[in-house]
Amino acid sequence: MRATPIAFSPPDITEAEIEAVADVLRSGWITTGPLTKDLERRLAAWCGTPAAVCLSSATAALETCLRLLGIGPGDEVVTTPYTYTATCSVICHVGARPVLVDTAPGSFEMDYDALGAALTPRTKAVIPVDLAGRMCDYDKLLAVLEREKDAYQPAAGTLQEAFRRVVVIADAAHSFGATKRLGQPEQPGQPEQPEQPGQPEQPGQPERASGNVADFSAFSFHAVKNLTTGEGGALTWRTGLSVDADELYRRVMLLALHGQTKDALSKLAPGAWEYDIVETAWKCNMTDIQAALGLVQLARYPELLERRRGLVRGYLDALEAAGLSESVEVYDHFLPQRSSSCHLLITRLAGATEQQRSACIAHMAALGVACNVHYKPLPLLSAYRALGFCIDDFPNARAQYANELTLPLYTLLSDEDVAYVAGSLAEVLGHCGLAR
Repeated sequence: MRATPIAFSPPDITEAEIEAVADVLRSGWITTGPLTKDLERRLAAWCGTPAAVCLSSATAALETCLRLLGIGPGDEVVTTPYTYTATCSVICHVGARPVLVDTAPGSFEMDYDALGAALTPRTKAVIPVDLAGRMCDYDKLLAVLEREKDAYQPAAGTLQEAFRRVVVIADAAHSFGATKRLGQPEQPGQPEQPEQPGQPEQPGQPERASGNVADFSAFSFHAVKNLTTGEGGALTWRTGLSVDADELYRRVMLLALHGQTKDALSKLAPGAWEYDIVETAWKCNMTDIQAALGLVQLARYPELLERRRGLVRGYLDALEAAGLSESVEVYDHFLPQRSSSCHLLITRLAGATEQQRSACIAHMAALGVACNVHYKPLPLLSAYRALGFCIDDFPNARAQYANELTLPLYTLLSDEDVAYVAGSLAEVLGHCGLAR
């Protein structure tokens, strides 16, 4: 076994983050305050969005968005079975009915061709998932929703009326830093065109960062994410919505802080103790301790993002050098019109069964390499079986899961680590009879 094991995804924390958090602890103000507001402004600037609201998690961002839209009992929300439970559980939290659309054959993305048949007059939103850091094909998704817009029936007196089609709420937990060129069909074989978030759009090549493509987007800053605040997340909405951004921000803040008209910092001003509770809402705000960590991470993010993309390219070279080109299919992070944040190194082991895949993970662990699986489709989980979902209705998602293996990918990995992981995988596949 390797002397120093390779972990799966530890956070990249420097003395700068530690010092920033220590400064907050010394300041006497540790809850939501000026640093959280500063992080919101900087996140919005990165994404090119009218605003960003920092919250306690991406789950909180998704649920807050559903409540913001007035989605609840009697409504339906469509999502994919190939995701983590948070994408779907929030639909249940608000009392709506989750509708799952299988992935396309050979794909981790929702089958956009099958989406139209899943839409009904009760459908209020779709939650696509930007798996592994690559944004969905929003051109295809939006085209389906535009085609079916006559069936959309927004509830009177809700934010749903601001939309003329089903609302798109991106589960962008993995895709902070990714970009998408809009309105252009993807042509296989086009050269990769590196994209930098925050750069102006080029004529004929409209480009937007994740957070500014779907109507709403929910980011995660969990400990294993590319940019971390320990726990935390953010909600953004795209430019061009026919809704006042300040009013949207105010409304989200009410939902995130008990329906209280003033946050703690505002109440601290001399004589400003008075407040009101305008609804019985929830509490899922971010703290300045988290924001201090996030601000340093965001300042470092361009180099972190570049390193992740370099590691993915390094894996492609190392797997080829190890003779695994035919045995291991690597998730494509470099599509011509989509630049990924390279959050996860997802692979599929050619010809492997679920049992063989699990055996490979155990053998990799014995060699000092931690691997994972992303994800177990929702209908395989007890809670979703209890809701009536059956994995037999989602054969494509099950096929993607059966031989999926996620390799370590984080910015503290060295090039030598990548070579060791690839060599270990070659050894393990040979041992399990899966080498081609």
